[in-house]
Amino acid sequence: MSGGQGGDAGIRIEQVVPGSKAVDRFIALPYRLHEGDPNWVPPLYMERQETLSPKLNPYFQHADVMFFLALRGEKVVGRISAQIDRAGLEIRQDATGHFGLLAAEDDQAVVDALFAAAADWLRARGMVHMVGPFNLSINEETGLLVDGWDTPPMLLMGHDRAYLGPRIEGAGLTKAKDIYAYLYDIQHDLPKPVRRLIDRPLPANIRLRMLDMKRYDQDLENITSIFNNAWAGNWGFVPLSEAETKQMAKSLKLLINPKLAWIVEVDDTPAAFGVCLPNLNEAIADLGGKLLPFGLIKLLWRLKVKGVKTARVPLMGVRRDVGGWLQAILPFLIIDAMRREAKQLGYKQIELSWILEDNLPMRRIIEAVATSRYKTYRLYGKPL
Repeated sequence: MSGGQGGDAGIRIEQVVPGSKAVDRFIALPYRLHEGDPNWVPPLYMERQETLSPKLNPYFQHADVMFFLALRGEKVVGRISAQIDRAGLEIRQDATGHFGLLAAEDDQAVVDALFAAAADWLRARGMVHMVGPFNLSINEETGLLVDGWDTPPMLLMGHDRAYLGPRIEGAGLTKAKDIYAYLYDIQHDLPKPVRRLIDRPLPANIRLRMLDMKRYDQDLENITSIFNNAWAGNWGFVPLSEAETKQMAKSLKLLINPKLAWIVEVDDTPAAFGVCLPNLNEAIADLGGKLLPFGLIKLLWRLKVKGVKTARVPLMGVRRDVGGWLQAILPFLIIDAMRREAKQLGYKQIELSWILEDNLPMRRIIEAVATSRYKTYRLYGKPL
């Protein structure tokens, strides 16, 4: 830990350099703040260490990052990250920096001090606007939960204390964008109009297939290529790098079931995909963030033997150069394939997330399959 800054009400801000031993104190704070919250799922401590490690998370290869702790005396009462994603700036050149990993006691002075430190750090590096939270990338956890605290979060989705939104606004930030999570009860078939649409025979040049584990790495590269093409131009988009694709392939291999990952080929070229993952949070909810001494055994048994009942679709897309009616029908084909296989595997509900509030084409597709919007996450911004 290095570098102290003064603050109001006896609050001291200290920088925590990524990769330093002090990161453990940074990681630990939410475990205390969420005590008594029945819907918070303690993340695996080992996973948090990996995500925040410059050596293990390829995000750090294209981003500058600093962590900050707020202390009152020697007690940690808040934390925040500030980051500059150079890959995003190459696309937009808008001098926008990010904040993330926000956690704090219900104290406006603490939140004010944290945002002041993050803003100062970003401003000193030429940023003129700040937006977040991104934990750490828009391709990892995004947004602050502002509606839907009555249910636990799914895999790779956040869960925040209800007071944080008003505290962020009290620090001078305003809404930049909302993103939605939808919950789909897969016991129900698709609506009849959708069913009629997708039950028609497909043209001979269109093939819907499962992920091929024998060529897993190639299929993950195909998925990344489609994702980067499909999402290009979306608000805040940053393409997945080759290193991030390899990291994703490695981290998902234990979780992924080829029956829940589908690719559509048009003229033998991958054109659309959807990936549904078992909800890891359901399996780790009572482990307290620890895999040792018995947590790993419990986790593997719950995932591989007992099975979980919920899942999430974090990745889905159709290439932009796929034209006409295919743009409309391919997502339904993929959703139906995932729904059918997930139901046979014993799943009950699937979350489709996250969806930008103004991404009306995707919202129409998801809302057409009779899903309910049950969580809202918010991005906040502020001029520097």
